[in-house]
Amino acid sequence: MELNICHLYPDLLNVYGDLGNILILKYRAEKRGIKVNIINSSINDKLDIDNIDILFFGGGQDFEQSIVSSDLNTTKKEDLIKYIENEKVLIAICGGYQLLGKYYTAPNGEKIEGLGVLDIYTEGGDTRFIGDTIIYNEDFDETYVGFENHSGRTYTNGLKPLGKCIYGYGNNGEDKYEGCIYKNTYCTYFHSLLSKNPELADRFLSIALSKKYGESISLEKIDDTIEYKAKEVMIKRLSK
Repeated sequence: MELNICHLYPDLLNVYGDLGNILILKYRAEKRGIKVNIINSSINDKLDIDNIDILFFGGGQDFEQSIVSSDLNTTKKEDLIKYIENEKVLIAICGGYQLLGKYYTAPNGEKIEGLGVLDIYTEGGDTRFIGDTIIYNEDFDETYVGFENHSGRTYTNGLKPLGKCIYGYGNNGEDKYEGCIYKNTYCTYFHSLLSKNPELADRFLSIALSKKYGESISLEKIDDTIEYKAKEVMIKRLSK
């Protein structure tokens, strides 16, 4: 089996080592004998959505988001909307998350137009939400940990959250939810999303493989002792 992972705007949206999430997906796939090809797509590049199995959309500063916004809404909008509506896997983090919505109003008042595929919007805040975070996903009965660093307050208008905040600020510091899920598009403010959440990484891989090969595919178990130990340590530390 084989997967193609596309990294959107790797030269512009890759703060806090967001690329690490792609490397984790690649590592975990290859441990099961699945070949992974990583494709980069930046400004003026058309998306070959028929040959993309997982799309990764990372985070960046306001200046870079402004540049990306123009390209999104001209070169890539139609293909991205079709990709999302066809229920293929998209992982969007921080700036990528914001740009899938209607707009993001930066702290300086600049209104950055989003793709508009999700019924969400983001308003800039006076203070940043920074720190380690714990959330709980009720549907999957799973707990995720990560690191958030954002001044944007995202309002998701009833979309299913990635999780409910146990510790941390989440989308906006008000509704106690973090991220959102639409079809197979997963959005979050967690920059270190997959390093301590191997169950989530494997879910993305399994969905992508099932979509590609037209049958339900379950992944064989691999040793996640270190990953779960790291998660446990963070949960215990923050719970104190």
